[in-house]
Amino acid sequence: MRIGIIGPTGAGKSLLSQKLADYYHYTLIEEPVAKSPFLPIFYNQKTEMCFIAQNAFYSDLFLLFYDQRNNPDVICDSTMLSNLVFCEIMRLEGMMTCRQAALTYAIADNDMRHLPELDLTVVVERTNAQLFANVYKRGRDIEQGQEDYLTFHNANYYPALRRIFHHYHIGDEKVLWLPIRDMEDPEEFASIIQRIEERVQSNQKAGK
Repeated sequence: MRIGIIGPTGAGKSLLSQKLADYYHYTLIEEPVAKSPFLPIFYNQKTEMCFIAQNAFYSDLFLLFYDQRNNPDVICDSTMLSNLVFCEIMRLEGMMTCRQAALTYAIADNDMRHLPELDLTVVVERTNAQLFANVYKRGRDIEQGQEDYLTFHNANYYPALRRIFHHYHIGDEKVLWLPIRDMEDPEEFASIIQRIEERVQSNQKAGK
């Protein structure tokens, strides 16, 4: 299976991806943004640098996906749509121009032709309180003092993602919306595995 994990900042994508990769013994593709030298540049100069930074993030992620394009069993700690969600949110917030957003989509349209489709995209659903609690808990210095940005991000993330799924004709059967309380709870994690496998098996039976 090729499974992608997507969700807003603080959703727990990395933790869920690692747990799924360990459970299935699959290759883990880790999102490179947290280690990118462009991340502090973006947080310090969002309006001026968002277009450059987002395309740098996207290029790094594309290379990781491209290197694993022939691997049928991967867990992806992001998807190629993640950058487009941020693009949509920054356009709404006035940080990115419509022209810059259109260019970002054009790059994505070109690059995604070179990558295999995911068997399933798992959307980690969290409440605003959960997202902020997770951000504060992990304690990244770069995310401190970003409450206004994260509040706008959290409020617009899931609606923007739904629009992007529609834009790329990604059907409901290929998306698993997954509300999570505590994935470290063995019972809840077992339930997550069950939901994923039921959806993948259903798609396989339907030939999708």
